[in-house]
Amino acid sequence: MTDLKQAPTSSRIAAIDVVRGVAILGTLGTNIWIFTDPRGPSGLLSAVETGTIAANVEATLRFLANGKFLALLTLLFGIGLELQYRSALRRRGRWPGWYLWRAALLFGEGLLHYVLIFEFDVLMSYAVTSMLVAYLIGRSGRAIRAWTITMISLHVAFISVITLALLSGHASMSGTPSEVFASGSYLDQVAGRLAGWSTYRAEAIFIIPMSVALFLIGARLHRAGVFAPDGQRLRNRLMQFGFGVGVPLNLLTAYAGPDWFMVDRYILPPIIALGLLGLIPTVLAAMRSAPGLLQRGLTAVGRTALSCYVFQNLVATILCYGWGLGLATRFDWARPWWVFAAWAAICASFMALSTWWLRHFDRGPLETAWNWAYRLPQR
Repeated sequence: MTDLKQAPTSSRIAAIDVVRGVAILGTLGTNIWIFTDPRGPSGLLSAVETGTIAANVEATLRFLANGKFLALLTLLFGIGLELQYRSALRRRGRWPGWYLWRAALLFGEGLLHYVLIFEFDVLMSYAVTSMLVAYLIGRSGRAIRAWTITMISLHVAFISVITLALLSGHASMSGTPSEVFASGSYLDQVAGRLAGWSTYRAEAIFIIPMSVALFLIGARLHRAGVFAPDGQRLRNRLMQFGFGVGVPLNLLTAYAGPDWFMVDRYILPPIIALGLLGLIPTVLAAMRSAPGLLQRGLTAVGRTALSCYVFQNLVATILCYGWGLGLATRFDWARPWWVFAAWAAICASFMALSTWWLRHFDRGPLETAWNWAYRLPQR
């Protein structure tokens, strides 16, 4: 394996934490439209009608979040895997070795998250992806490029087939609304997730080729110094590609109608995520003053990412679903304004709570439990 430049450890971790915090809160920016829709997850597949100010604002807010931060989070998982791999090399440990146990724990965490909280959990998919990529991460640059191109080709081919079926009228993206989210009990929703496993877990399966590619790309970008002080040229190239190519094309698909849903969510957002990966460290490097309230909050969320991801979804279900406060039904007349307000309030709360928590503990609550479970078999 070719050795490539690395950023100093402290600055690298600081930047990664901020980017991870942005990605975690950004994924809520996508998921919040699911939680706040009285129709339940089927609302994700429904096109937003434009024409009124409220509808245009909702369409714009959905465009800004849809798929981009999930792709950014996926890149960061690849960077995390790369850090684990390099740590194993420094310790002269076996690879993947105990990393597979980490992946198994992540899968278990995702399974509980899916059954108990959220239909569109991504942790299970990341766990499977990380097991695959763990055997690729140490391969030569040529082999990794071949695997990356192959996975991207498979992903684009699959999305293209579905999009052609949508355009030709042989498939549709309409979902079946379910009253269980608006008025059902908590146990009704758990039963619905178990019964609808094949439907709700479809996304987690078909994004695996895309996730493998983004894991590998994230790892390679980290090796190339994307967070290094002298990595600005690479960051500039990422921004030029991500924003110069991805944004214009994604704008077209975002307003082209429901038949372009798959391209709008699964093809173009990863390109924009590369731009974000270049932009955020660039902004941090340009800052001359001490970290402000926003940066400290994002850093804290990034350091407690697993806890914030799970608990922010739990809070959203309590606020929105019928077994909780039922705000999705009560405030449906106030879309999209109340949706944005709910997202902002949850984000601010978790930035404050995670900052407070880290003043008293080294890890987030789920990170602590996860670390204990990881080390248990080694004792």
